[in-house]
Amino acid sequence: MKKYTYTEKKDTRSGFGDGLTELGRTNPNVVALCADLVGSLKMQDFIDENPDRFFQIGIAEANMMGIAAGLTIGGKIPFTGTFANFSTGRVYDQIRQSIAYSGKNVKICASHAGLTLGEDGATHQILEDIGLMKMLPGMVVINPCDYNQTKAATIAIAEYEGPVYLRFGRPKVPVFTATDQEFKIGKAVLLQQGTDVTIIATGHLVWEAIKAAEELQEKGISVEVINIHTIKPLDEDAILASIRKTGCVVTAEEHNYLGGLGESVAGFLSRNHPTPQEFVATQDTFGESGTPEKLMEKYGLNRNAIIKAAEKVLKRK
Repeated sequence: MKKYTYTEKKDTRSGFGDGLTELGRTNPNVVALCADLVGSLKMQDFIDENPDRFFQIGIAEANMMGIAAGLTIGGKIPFTGTFANFSTGRVYDQIRQSIAYSGKNVKICASHAGLTLGEDGATHQILEDIGLMKMLPGMVVINPCDYNQTKAATIAIAEYEGPVYLRFGRPKVPVFTATDQEFKIGKAVLLQQGTDVTIIATGHLVWEAIKAAEELQEKGISVEVINIHTIKPLDEDAILASIRKTGCVVTAEEHNYLGGLGESVAGFLSRNHPTPQEFVATQDTFGESGTPEKLMEKYGLNRNAIIKAAEKVLKRK
């Protein structure tokens, strides 16, 4: 069993900010737009180095999406930045009509996603955004797990032609992936091989899945762990190969079980290889104000919840 460790914790939004800064140095077509949240999105270094390639739109997110769509016509690669709630729910019509429908090369970069936004409460803790964005035809949906992977994803999506939704978060989380990793859109990462149960996780729940697998291993349960950083397009080959081996699956995400990663996996399996599945996700509910740790515990989004789900699904094989 492979052991994963970390020496530091960093926020994934800083991975985005550092990736954007690097793109500013290497790709002259990359431009950035922000809806009055430069500090929260860690965009200041890009602005300092490229003041003529940054547009402060203010608290006008719908306008930001329209401007970004227009910039692509001149060959620019716009990266928009605001909270996930304002990147999706507030501007869904603009994204659908101006970006997705015409396949505009806009990178919608969304911070402070999920419950780990914390004390700002339910109005800002969007738990529906993955579902909203994956339903748009042609939209790529990416949810990386740590600082290094977020930085790599930010750089990678600049080379992809078409609309992308990149989701990341506020809190500092363990950094455990490689600094020199190659990020491949639509390709899952097999973190650990196992034979009894598959855990498929995304975003902040990947680390929790790794730790859950370690505890399950101590109980004699062999766990396969897959990091699905790209929810759309889904790496169906990786999922099917694992499920054929283990015969059951747990999906884990910081999102509503309705419309999220788990539902994508379930839909695919129902059409190709019906399999017992348990969902670690919020259960059709809004969040509330609190510390990230307490919220993840209350809403069942941590290693303990993953362990319980794995033990439950094993009984259904």
